[in-house]
Amino acid sequence: MEENRVMSSSPFELRLVHLDLKGAPPKVSYLAEIFPLFHDLGANGILLEYEDMFPYDGELKSLQANDAYSPSEIKEILNLAKLHKLEVIPLVQTFGHMEFVLKHKEFLHLREVAAFPNTVSPHKEESLQLVSKMIDQVVALHEEIRWFHIGCDEVYYLGEGEESKKWLQQEKNTIEKLCLAHLKAVASHVVSAHPTVKPVVWDDMLREMSEETLKDSGIAQLVELMIWDYAPDLDVTNKATLIEKYQKCKFPKLWFASAFKGATGVNQCLTFIGHHLKNHQQWIKVAESTPPSILQGIALTGWQRYDHFSVLCDLLPVGIPSLAICLQALTNGGYSEKVKEDVEKLLGISSLEIDTFMSDVSGTFPGSEILSLVTQIAFYLKPSVDELLENNRYVTGWFSPYHRKRKKIHPIMIHLFQPDVLRLLTKWNTVTQELQVAMEKVFYRSTVEEWMEENIQPSLQRLQDTVDDLDRAIQALT
Repeated sequence: MEENRVMSSSPFELRLVHLDLKGAPPKVSYLAEIFPLFHDLGANGILLEYEDMFPYDGELKSLQANDAYSPSEIKEILNLAKLHKLEVIPLVQTFGHMEFVLKHKEFLHLREVAAFPNTVSPHKEESLQLVSKMIDQVVALHEEIRWFHIGCDEVYYLGEGEESKKWLQQEKNTIEKLCLAHLKAVASHVVSAHPTVKPVVWDDMLREMSEETLKDSGIAQLVELMIWDYAPDLDVTNKATLIEKYQKCKFPKLWFASAFKGATGVNQCLTFIGHHLKNHQQWIKVAESTPPSILQGIALTGWQRYDHFSVLCDLLPVGIPSLAICLQALTNGGYSEKVKEDVEKLLGISSLEIDTFMSDVSGTFPGSEILSLVTQIAFYLKPSVDELLENNRYVTGWFSPYHRKRKKIHPIMIHLFQPDVLRLLTKWNTVTQELQVAMEKVFYRSTVEEWMEENIQPSLQRLQDTVDDLDRAIQALT
């Protein structure tokens, strides 16, 4: 990995670790273990994306997940963050990515497009009332917060609802104006109801808007923008041009957002450190060309699902080495061999691989056992099962689907592959049990079940089915 020159200090005053709670939300007991590590690695804030893990109350109670944190657990999380000098910024989606709200019957009528639960209709007063109540309930449990992130990224299908189509037929009405009107309404609520709190929004819906449109809207007086890009080859010049445009539009402060995990594949199991480090190295270059007075900080995003309905991607403990390398690179103003050595010491990992996936890894950081076992499974489970069931000549030649369906088996062949099948099944059952124990210390049972069902059960089931068919074929011989 190419080393950037290392500066004496970070260009980012605030370095936020993003916790995406819409998938695999950690137990509070795990946050108590991991927050001190975040601090030691150079973080000084948490961007806490609640989704359905917030204990919404009253008419919003249905938004809660079964495992949602209780109000007392929220207070415990905030106390833990304060103890370890981590400033908390809550994030609640208020425009797009609203599936966790709009999937419920009582809110179906607030969809922009009736068939899709992702975007809330900007035309209905009730939409604004809904997101305002969500914001107010979250703020009520977060004393002394300085910022509140209102989301607003990837507002897909905006303008395609029936009300929007009619509205857009009127002269001078545009999707850009529709988007800005809702953004302003939500931000205005935050500012008026909570005067000491500054709204933050993702910038992607505004990127292509002209300076004139943005200036005329007055949005810059209400919000701070968070510019996100998770690519390892992020275009530094393009970002500088974008920042210059936002400055001309009088946005007082800007944030950047990188990714330490959850941005390389919707069902990715392992975190590729090199990909994410390059992304952060590019952001450091952007920061060096940005006036320090406008730069508020950076959020290192760690996505856990691509949206409310997608599968889980790389788990938080699996992404910790990547987070550590990226945070230390940001804190030191660049990556170096010393950064790598410091991270290895902090995580108790003998040798980190940056440019390849590590096939064998163990550490001493909280959750390291999960990383070790997930790595074993990702590298070896499916290949070992495929090798046995698809490449073993005794299985493919004498126990094909045809044989299995008719319970036919040559007695000699039983002894030639049955021990291998049983040995492999026993091995992976043991690994699975170890992982289950490790995961249940960190995650709720629903997360453990989902991850196992997606990543382990398909291969284990193939083995178990082979064993069961073999037993039936042997019984048919007697």
